[in-house]
Amino acid sequence: MKFSKVRGLRGEVLVPGDKSISHRSVMFGAISEGNTEIYNYLQGADCLSTISCFRKMGIEIENNGDNVTVHGKGMRGLNRPDCVLDCGNSGTTIRLISGILAAQDFDVTLTGDASIQKRPMGRITEPLSLMGADITSVNGCAPLRIAGKRLHGIHYTSKVASAQVKSAILLAGLYGEGETRVTEPYVSRNHSEIMLKHFGADVRAEGTTAIVQPARELLGNVVRVPGDISSAAFFICAGLMIPNSEILIRNVGINPTRSGILKVCRDMGADIRFLNEYDGDGEPAADVLVKSSSLHGTTISGEMIPALIDEIPVIAAMACFAQGETVIRDAAELKVKESNRLEVMVNSLTAMGADVTETEDGMIIRGGNMLHGAVIDSRLDHRIAMTFAVAGLCAEGETEVLGAECVNISYPNFYGDLERLMR
Repeated sequence: MKFSKVRGLRGEVLVPGDKSISHRSVMFGAISEGNTEIYNYLQGADCLSTISCFRKMGIEIENNGDNVTVHGKGMRGLNRPDCVLDCGNSGTTIRLISGILAAQDFDVTLTGDASIQKRPMGRITEPLSLMGADITSVNGCAPLRIAGKRLHGIHYTSKVASAQVKSAILLAGLYGEGETRVTEPYVSRNHSEIMLKHFGADVRAEGTTAIVQPARELLGNVVRVPGDISSAAFFICAGLMIPNSEILIRNVGINPTRSGILKVCRDMGADIRFLNEYDGDGEPAADVLVKSSSLHGTTISGEMIPALIDEIPVIAAMACFAQGETVIRDAAELKVKESNRLEVMVNSLTAMGADVTETEDGMIIRGGNMLHGAVIDSRLDHRIAMTFAVAGLCAEGETEVLGAECVNISYPNFYGDLERLMR
């Protein structure tokens, strides 16, 4: 797909439902008693993989467009699937579902696409094994073979601030004997804690430690999924860095453990405002108004990183249009996403004329250079494809994004929504 410079972006956009919350709503609904009604469910490929996996374990799930109904069968209601569970490209699916399956009374094998089979799974198999789980893998990666066992609670200190790791352990902890604690170096996104409490679990936080008690049952509920801030990020950054732009993004989740991009943008001098703020099911949301702004460099590191890890690619692109230097540190986690996002961003931005240097755990971007079009290989990474679609709109000449269709993983209508904003 090809992109060229535009004069500005104007209008309103409604981004799809939050991917993280959508995944969890189906998983938690499946192991709850009774029905769970989910509104604004993300219909991207990753979240459809979660639905598919639970259907294969005997859970009836009605998918009516944006609205999904899960007919839960309780914590012990899953059936042994008669095939390998394919998680597609979804790291959230394979890691979180492992916490649930580790405690069932059947064996199961989980796999995914070529990308998933390269992503590190030791970060979940290690703590789950300490809880008594029986999990075997191929060189620490998928496929994972899980033989259900009785589990016990642990206090696990994670080396990384990862909501996927934390959530896998907490879900296993629901089935374990005794209390389970997960301590992180920084607080990662807390969607699991919020939603588990919404479904009746005994969950609390003490500093950077999440704590769950064993549960006899969870109860089905209503989940209203706000718009995904990781999808909104592309419009936020586009509105800020493309001159003569003003974009209103409606119903965006602004959970503080997830909305680090908003702080970074404001630190860079962005004109961003919240309208119509509300708190739905414990997940705060608002309409976000962004206008073209004169941006300057900043430093992004430490406890900020977990709250914006998925947004770093588009932040890096935006930093090319800011005055001065932007430094990104403590972001080594980007090396084990759908692609090595640090390497891809540095190489691709350099190909467009940016002054970017890769570091061991991040990059340094010296803004102010005029970017020009280039051929960009997305590596079938949806965040990379969307980042360079936006970058192409403010670069001289033509930018071609290869593998652009991979946006279907999280935002099937992204290109259409972007085109509607073009002047």
